[in-house]
Amino acid sequence: MQTPTQDDDIRRLIEAQQWREAFELLLERFREKVFRLSISMLRDETQAEDLTQEIFLRVWKGLPGYHGEASLSTWIYTISRNACLTELKRRSLRPTVSLSDPAIEESVDAFPSLQSTDPAGGAEMDAHAMLDQLPEKYRHVIILFYLEQKAYDEVAAMLGMPLGTVKTMLFRARKELLRIGARRPVAALAV
Repeated sequence: MQTPTQDDDIRRLIEAQQWREAFELLLERFREKVFRLSISMLRDETQAEDLTQEIFLRVWKGLPGYHGEASLSTWIYTISRNACLTELKRRSLRPTVSLSDPAIEESVDAFPSLQSTDPAGGAEMDAHAMLDQLPEKYRHVIILFYLEQKAYDEVAAMLGMPLGTVKTMLFRARKELLRIGARRPVAALAV
């Protein structure tokens, strides 16, 4: 007998072809996760917001074709990852101006109203900055395991890699984060 999951209600709605109701629940449960994955891969909040909408459009169109071979989170993660990879490939084909360009940063620094005064936001930015310094393969594993709170086997399925590899990558990613954190001032890491 199969154990119930938190997504059984969505699966029942899909089986009953109640697409709108199923989609509304999917959107409610997965919007933040898809956005976080998008921003971790694209490293651009505006593009991540746009792509998140596009991803959910793909999910909406794909609902009738979902037959439950994979868990909903794996199915949505795969759609999201593929959309992000496509966007990254598209982005590499057309050059853009980076907001982290020193000339642009100097212009932004000249406007005090654009600078954050929220100390908690600074700690969050430091955590994101540390994650950004991780190699992409480690960053994805860390985000899925710790931020998305996926189990080892779920991370392995989502990334299409063996369970042992996931555990090894998590170990190496934690080790790398400690190394990165050791280079940063302790006050910046306090939450």
